[in-house]
Amino acid sequence: MAEPFTIYKLTILYMLSKAGFPLSNTQISNFFLEQEYTDYFRVQEVIGDLVDANLIHAESTHSNTQYSLTSAGKETLGFFKDKLNDGIENDVQGFFEKNKLEFRQENSILADYYKTTNQKYAVRCQVRSDGNPLIDLTLCVTTKEQAEAICNNWKKKSEDVYAVLMDTLLQ
Repeated sequence: MAEPFTIYKLTILYMLSKAGFPLSNTQISNFFLEQEYTDYFRVQEVIGDLVDANLIHAESTHSNTQYSLTSAGKETLGFFKDKLNDGIENDVQGFFEKNKLEFRQENSILADYYKTTNQKYAVRCQVRSDGNPLIDLTLCVTTKEQAEAICNNWKKKSEDVYAVLMDTLLQ
């Protein structure tokens, strides 16, 4: 049997292949913690190794990091998937059945900000469906606090903003 560290890596690759969309650091960590496979720090070490080996890709915003499977990760999983036992695969399947709708919702509404060349802030707000943008809105604000407020409120109010924009623009 493969050593636990290798199994953890393969489990993350398997999770990302089964999800069909990027998973956040929190979502991956919660799986390992809920199943009591290992602790948070080991999960972070494994994720770091997978990123360093270019088996997964990390995309970070100011408050979140999401991971997706690279082609090298998919190929690696194909070679070593037989090292995962049925119990782990069933645990992953059960975890997704319980959380997939919530995960899809969490990962489809994105907001991030960055400092512009004129020392203001640009806030990029997105709603994605199956990886494709439904709305991609960039707003310019003067303070970091405003940028953070927009990012935080976007998760709660993006549906309302989308509905108002569509109603207004389709009149």
